[in-house]
Amino acid sequence: MSASLTLNWPAETLWSQIEPHWPGFSVEVLPRLDSTNSTLMERARAGQAWPVLLVAEQQTAGRGRMGRSWVSEQAVGQSLTFSLGVPMDEADLSGLSLVAGCALAQGLDPLQRHGIQLKWPNDLWLQQRKLGGILVEVCILGRQRYAVIGCGINVAPPPVLPPAAAGQTSVTPPAWVQQFAPDVLAPEVLLQVAMPLALALKQFAVQGFAPWQAEFARRDALAGQLVRLSDGSEGLASGVNAQGGLLIRQADGQLHEVLSQEVSVRPAGG
Repeated sequence: MSASLTLNWPAETLWSQIEPHWPGFSVEVLPRLDSTNSTLMERARAGQAWPVLLVAEQQTAGRGRMGRSWVSEQAVGQSLTFSLGVPMDEADLSGLSLVAGCALAQGLDPLQRHGIQLKWPNDLWLQQRKLGGILVEVCILGRQRYAVIGCGINVAPPPVLPPAAAGQTSVTPPAWVQQFAPDVLAPEVLLQVAMPLALALKQFAVQGFAPWQAEFARRDALAGQLVRLSDGSEGLASGVNAQGGLLIRQADGQLHEVLSQEVSVRPAGG
């Protein structure tokens, strides 16, 4: 690791845990990057499509779903930003962000004592506030796909930004890991979540989302809630199907499937 790193990151420990499951796996920690996702996508397009965990102590141009920004311009260690890039032969990657969310939640809250929930399709919630987010991007390389799963987790209280500063009209208030684990810093959080995430992706590559459907249901933050879609329609959130699509029961009484790339979803009262 570079001498310019501020914190003591468990790179060797994580490598020894994960490499037996992903041969050729590597761990890289850098002091500062624009975006861990963008870096791995660029490397994949250049032919470097091997399994890797890339961590940035500070991220200056991170991206969330639908182009939203995710930056970590806080003090080092107050947030955790990393991406896990893995080759995937599975043609259907539906539900991948949900599996990643389940794995992160299990790593942080294995016994569900802290009430970490998952807001479809890519957010971790704690007490109706956003604890973290996931961005999945895919690089197609001939017949193979290279999936990059970017994760951002608030570790300590983040800076307060007005909605206009983030380019949004509505922002979910933040939550952070130190609310239930005081004094923890980003390296400890990474140690909790990286291995569960890597194993979950290994299973997903073979079995898809279906084995995770029940686990997602246990942590589903929207289940039974009236939600509003970004197209203005409303309905009752009724879980997800075996492909990870959100099921909405609308006024006609029928269940409608919502795909993650089509709309965003918010509780109707939010």
